[in-house]
Amino acid sequence: MGNLYNLLMQDVRFEEALKACMNCGVCTAICPAAEFYPYDPRKICDIVQRQNEEEIESLLRSDTIWYCGQCMSCKTRCPRGNIPGSLINILRKVSQELGYFADSRMGRQQCSIVDGVGRNILEIGYCVHPDRIDPDKHVEQGPIWRWYRENIEEIAPKLGANYHGDGPGALRTVRKENLEEIRKIFEATGGMELLEQIKREEPASEKSDKHKI
Repeated sequence: MGNLYNLLMQDVRFEEALKACMNCGVCTAICPAAEFYPYDPRKICDIVQRQNEEEIESLLRSDTIWYCGQCMSCKTRCPRGNIPGSLINILRKVSQELGYFADSRMGRQQCSIVDGVGRNILEIGYCVHPDRIDPDKHVEQGPIWRWYRENIEEIAPKLGANYHGDGPGALRTVRKENLEEIRKIFEATGGMELLEQIKREEPASEKSDKHKI
């Protein structure tokens, strides 16, 4: 592969994300993900800052860059003004563009996100919508979620939602012209191409006859 560091630098967010890490470890100390996963944002900043191509490629192919929850606690604590969370986003994007994400279990979850969240945004204008969350596939939501789904037409208005209604309000129907505008934004920013790239890298064993984007 060519110069991966240069690919990272081409992202407009890079200059703000990594100014000059001094390896103090404050980001790791405050990071919630570091408490539960083998995840060390300080080490990631160090690897990128040293421009070690082999280690950067290893990062791009690993589960590591997918552990971050994007809480951005690191942004407010870094004494040098670095944003490790943004650096992670850049690493993820390059990993997706190069297809490296498919080498990691955590990275391959992007395929499910494209089929779920990505398709939802383009088809109905929402990342998550009650109509598209099957209680049988999300047992962690508990029985209340199933009850809400079954009674949503009665309950939603009481919560101030405009369920499948026209005009403003949560859960309203997004108009076709607005959906077309969303699609154009995806196309103009390269988002559509990235979604298709992720789908192409989906392991054959996990592919199904789901709707195409």
